[in-house]
Amino acid sequence: MGLRSKNKVSTEFSMSSMTDIVFLLLIFFMLTSQIVTPLGLKVDLPTSKTSSIDLQKITVSISDDLKYAINGKVIDQSSFEQELKEVIMSTPEDERLVILNVDKKVPMEHFVKVAGLAANLKAKLTIGTKAD
Repeated sequence: MGLRSKNKVSTEFSMSSMTDIVFLLLIFFMLTSQIVTPLGLKVDLPTSKTSSIDLQKITVSISDDLKYAINGKVIDQSSFEQELKEVIMSTPEDERLVILNVDKKVPMEHFVKVAGLAANLKAKLTIGTKAD
């Protein structure tokens, strides 16, 4: 008496669900990587009780060894003013937001220099900090 079942178990594995998951993860990581903007220079930011995330339009970084960077691109001190002016003037007036990331060891005169340049070019200025 040979009993055989009508339903035969398939030994094949379908990869379609796995490719869907990998594709969704890829999209997720591509979108979230656009939100985070690297500084370009290693800067030890001061801490603050409140920290907000702004869409970064123009980022100016000053490291503890007094290297300047605009939007992640290291700039020589002698041409810094001209480069900053070109970047600010090429940005639409309502989007002129300069985020100043200054290492906490940098003397205040360098901070004031960049803040004065931004103010003269009618750009808004905010200070980059890290959460406390």
